Amino acid sequence: MRNSKALIIGTLIILFSLNLYSQKRELEKADQAYSIREFDAAKDIYIKVYGKLQSDKVKKAEVTFKIAECYRYTGISKKAESWYKKAIKRKYPDPVIYMYYADMLRMNEKYEEAVVQYKIYKEKVPDDERGAYGEQACELSAEWKNNPTRHIVENMAFFNTKEGDFSPTFAKKDFKIVYFTSSRQGSTGEKISKLTGQYYTDLYQTALDRKGKWSIPTPLVETINSEYDEGASSLNKKANTLFFTRCRFEKNKKLGCQIYSAKKKGVNWDVPTLLNIAPDSVDVKHPSLSADETTLYFTATMPGGYGGRDIWMAKREKKNKPFSEPINLGPEINTKGNEAFPYIHSNGNLYFSSDYHLGMGGLDIFVAEKGEDEKWKISNLQYPINSAKDDFGAIYEGTKDKGFFTSNRRGGKGGDDIYSFMLPPKLFSIEGFVKNEKTDGVILGSKVKIMGDDGFTLEMKTEADGSFKFKLKPEVDYVITAQMEGYLLGKINESTKGLDENKDFYANFTLSPIVKFTEIPLPNIEYGYNKATLRPESMVELDKLVETMEDNPTITIELNSHTDYIGSDDANITLSNKRAQSVVNYLVSKGIASDRMQSKGFGESSPKTVTKDDAVIYPFLKEGDILSEEFIKSIETEEQQLGANQLNRRTSFSILTTDYIPANLPQENIEEQ
Repeated sequence: MRNSKALIIGTLIILFSLNLYSQKRELEKADQAYSIREFDAAKDIYIKVYGKLQSDKVKKAEVTFKIAECYRYTGISKKAESWYKKAIKRKYPDPVIYMYYADMLRMNEKYEEAVVQYKIYKEKVPDDERGAYGEQACELSAEWKNNPTRHIVENMAFFNTKEGDFSPTFAKKDFKIVYFTSSRQGSTGEKISKLTGQYYTDLYQTALDRKGKWSIPTPLVETINSEYDEGASSLNKKANTLFFTRCRFEKNKKLGCQIYSAKKKGVNWDVPTLLNIAPDSVDVKHPSLSADETTLYFTATMPGGYGGRDIWMAKREKKNKPFSEPINLGPEINTKGNEAFPYIHSNGNLYFSSDYHLGMGGLDIFVAEKGEDEKWKISNLQYPINSAKDDFGAIYEGTKDKGFFTSNRRGGKGGDDIYSFMLPPKLFSIEGFVKNEKTDGVILGSKVKIMGDDGFTLEMKTEADGSFKFKLKPEVDYVITAQMEGYLLGKINESTKGLDENKDFYANFTLSPIVKFTEIPLPNIEYGYNKATLRPESMVELDKLVETMEDNPTITIELNSHTDYIGSDDANITLSNKRAQSVVNYLVSKGIASDRMQSKGFGESSPKTVTKDDAVIYPFLKEGDILSEEFIKSIETEEQQLGANQLNRRTSFSILTTDYIPANLPQENIEEQ
């Protein structure tokens, strides 16, 4: 009996030891795959081991964290979020887990939950700015999504499969051929990548036919596609030189990615050659060639960088010369995070993706523009080009605001999908009616003219109903005038500068009929008490009169000043004469010819007749009341009498003639008046 028990115990000990040994070997295998970035393979082994680690809580927390990391690196944010949460519950010790967990919550658009985790990370690691950045990014993401740009984004269904399709580039100067990278079934290597869990990637091409449809993508020739991963590419203007990424591998060994170039040989590509711009041990990928072919931009992880992946460039004197040593683009572009997928626009702007500059989540696409000080100004392209997921690899169709980019956002066909984007033209217009200021009726047959500061001029007569309508251009200041014989010219200023949204302007002209010797009030003209000195606030209204005189260069006017009945008649006449002359003097100082103006003071001799507008402001008066001394004294309260006296203290003008001929006015302008 004793021997049987001993045998059972011995067997259990052996089995337990074998189990421990097996776990250790599996963990070593997983760690080896993890170290060479074979994350899909490592994840599968870690998950297998995870269920067996019951007693070792520390090791189980570490494995949980690494499973989350594998999902993060392969772009599966929902799974990563779940495993980070488990690792936190298992008390994984490194506080960086809170930031990674927050990043995944943000990528899954759980902004409020993400902010909570960023705050925890800030408390635990106050010196790391990434916590504050994350909080700010959550606020911006919500704001950008609620206020999208005008870009129209569409999934390129003809390009995409359920696998990964990404990094498009134009392969013809008319933009009708596109190369892109794909992990779809049928790749040259026909093997599954231990990094992504998909087939190794190849370069594919598709062409646009006369009907505007893209052809079924086909792989490039085998001189380009190999048993390895072929990635992001770039071509010169003539599309006869190709630069592309190739990532080689050996069993249990990470060889890294390098950039290759190939020349066109007939209709196919010649055997590619390796560009010697970095050591073999360094990852170099995502090439983008400048229009003059003298600068190659790319992504690399090499000494001298600022974070994970950085954007670098290599220069050469001529397009047939070798490239120089790589130059880092510096801390304005590169950060502690990852910057990748550069694209140099023909206008010199650099487009790239980053997971550190303030963005919506994962990789966002940014544009860097060089200012006059030669410094880069970085801007996020915002929603809908960017999303909470990874967005990268933007290219533009020449100078047009349209092109393609890659995203693994919700609603796609597979993992990474290729999307098109375009910014539709801004649409602006102005419309309205030309009306009579006195009767509010439309004026038929009036002439409306629009003038832009871009030199554009257009003139039309109003429609049968007195209406007009013009289309406006973006980023232009406009002056619109309305003119009709027997009326003062009307003028409106509008501008489309700085407007990001389409807009229809509505503006009605109310033209003043020219009735000679009829008083036209000038509101808000004020003087010092018992003085003829104009107060500063009066000059705003007088500047409008200056504009009226300039717009109607053939009229002459009389400036009139009136007082209330308080004071002697002689004193009021003298004061009103001085006040009328002070207005004339102001207009002369603004360039109005003195022989176009007369001044006259009426004192209290011409009391005001109450208008409809006056009666609205002073309800105790009615339209047509004449504010004589006798009438004012009959008003009930002293306060109301003060208001009536205020109406009498006024400045106005009346038109004397309409045939003045300025010395410097062109003949055609005289004929128009």
